[in-house]
Amino acid sequence: MSTLALALSPALRADFPGLVTGTGQPWHYLDSGATAQKPQQVIDAAARAMGADYATVHRGVYARSAEMTLAFEAARRRVASFIGGAEDEVVFTRGATEAINLVAQSWGRQNLKAGDRILLSVLEHHSNIVPWQLLRDRVGIEIDVCPLTADGQIDLDAAQAMLTPRHRLVAFAHVSNVLGSVLDVRRAAEMVHGVGAKLLIDGCQAVPRLPVDVATLDCDFYVFSAHKLYGPTGIGALWARAEILAGMPPWQGGGSMIDRVTFAHTTYAPPPQRFEAGTPAIVEAIALHAAIDYVAAVGLDAIHAHETRLVGRLRTELQRMNDISLFGPQDSAGIVSFAMDGVHPHDLGTILDEENVAIRAGHHCAQPLMDHLGVAATARASFGLYSDDSDIDALVQGIERTRRIFG
Repeated sequence: MSTLALALSPALRADFPGLVTGTGQPWHYLDSGATAQKPQQVIDAAARAMGADYATVHRGVYARSAEMTLAFEAARRRVASFIGGAEDEVVFTRGATEAINLVAQSWGRQNLKAGDRILLSVLEHHSNIVPWQLLRDRVGIEIDVCPLTADGQIDLDAAQAMLTPRHRLVAFAHVSNVLGSVLDVRRAAEMVHGVGAKLLIDGCQAVPRLPVDVATLDCDFYVFSAHKLYGPTGIGALWARAEILAGMPPWQGGGSMIDRVTFAHTTYAPPPQRFEAGTPAIVEAIALHAAIDYVAAVGLDAIHAHETRLVGRLRTELQRMNDISLFGPQDSAGIVSFAMDGVHPHDLGTILDEENVAIRAGHHCAQPLMDHLGVAATARASFGLYSDDSDIDALVQGIERTRRIFG
């Protein structure tokens, strides 16, 4: 069976126990952009790690601790290979939010000074806005905002015109969590490096559906969260170039991140351990390893092709409805955001829930983008590798029922 056929197989959907309601009915889960359902293989890996295999890491001299340490570090290697980086360039974090905060509070506080500029875009998630505002308030940097094209892409022509030698960092989303628009990261890297700045990429919505190779992309920092990649909550990763990590000071103090501690002076471990204070997310790292193995077995090319077909079909269905406004580009990656005339997205989401259809309704932690779109909120349907045409059918039927309810 080809990987594409596997991605479309009902047997694959059966791997996800969360796709069934408590009464045994299909649950049409269209909120994978918020958090993905977990395959049984990931659940089993977490259960083993928390049960029969459980022990601490990096500390014990007994056999099970050594075995768990090997498994934990194997997860780091798996993350590195998944995105084309090196093992010592991957820092485990609680998620992309913490990873961006780590960069801001370590690299940013060391390398940025009053008058330096960073460039964000209109479509960024709050997690790629607020950490830089906190740094601005402490250090005195200035934040510029890149506009979007008419179809909701980060306008790289505008970015090129805005960049100056005073810009030290550019932080963009690889895939918008609202519009599904995909950034040309390689082009962004060329222009950013052209003014001597660094490029941080928020890959949360990219890694579940697009092949990522940080060497090819030529970015300087790449962050993502496991729970959007069919893995557990509470863990994510920061990838950064080895020479950048080597020059960054620790941002939290505690166990594991030290070399030698006295009351007079402390020396620190090399990266990545320097940035992993305290007992790490052992179980979560091992479950993330299982999630990456699962996604790799299906194939990211197959997943992207599958989601692209579903996006195309849903956009076609919605474009037939005169009372629906669509946002974002036609070729959005796995995400379709829309608004229904006269119906608040929360009301639509509530009625859809009665039909066993789950969408996201709100500002999606992207309020500046909502302001740009001229709406308070949107409805968002986001696909996963387990999504199929029945999910679209149920969504369309739910919209039609909503229309009847609201007259």
